[in-house]
Amino acid sequence: MMTMNEFRSLFQNGLSKQNTGLVQLLGLCPLLAISNTVVNALSLGLATMLVMAAASGAVSSMRHFVPHEIRIPVFVLIIAALVTVIDLAMNAFVHPLYLVLGIFIPLITTNCIVLARADAFASKNQPLHSVVDAIAMGLGLTFVLVVLGGMRELAGTGTLFSGIDLVFGEDARQFVLHVLPGYQGFLLAILPPGAFIALGLLIAAHNWQKARAQQHAPANLSVPDSAPA
Repeated sequence: MMTMNEFRSLFQNGLSKQNTGLVQLLGLCPLLAISNTVVNALSLGLATMLVMAAASGAVSSMRHFVPHEIRIPVFVLIIAALVTVIDLAMNAFVHPLYLVLGIFIPLITTNCIVLARADAFASKNQPLHSVVDAIAMGLGLTFVLVVLGGMRELAGTGTLFSGIDLVFGEDARQFVLHVLPGYQGFLLAILPPGAFIALGLLIAAHNWQKARAQQHAPANLSVPDSAPA
């Protein structure tokens, strides 16, 4: 069984303390390449989270049966099988979006975030803890992707949720938000340099918030920490 403190600690690590995009800086290739719109970013983030959760649960369940020497090839094989399922499902049900995301769906197999959590956490912990950790890490990655996508799409085209029709059909075009009507666009924002600049701003904001919290920490020293070690 998982205690509430353990549950809270795992989500705090995934969303903030060990956020894969802002702190660990893992998986930067898909993070920067797909974050040009909110829809693309959210879609890839959720797909990665599903693979992470399923892979972590599988790895944790069979951790006592896999020899240590061949654990990495076995983990990669499990992840590749799950990515194939996601790849075929997206091709079947959201084919237009599948064409946009392209090679970055199969590349989830080699995403260091997925393999790192499988090896560093799932292979050493119980299935429930491993799945919760993977979901938390996946949500942290998805959050960074969506914020990056929103920043870049808004600065680049003046819209939000552009491409939502790729998921829900032509009728969904009405849900695209034209935040800046008549905006001529800023090409740099949706190009690779714009991704680096936007991510740098997010990392700077996160570090500033962390430093500010540490400055106020002495005032809270009398409050015991209920989180597990």
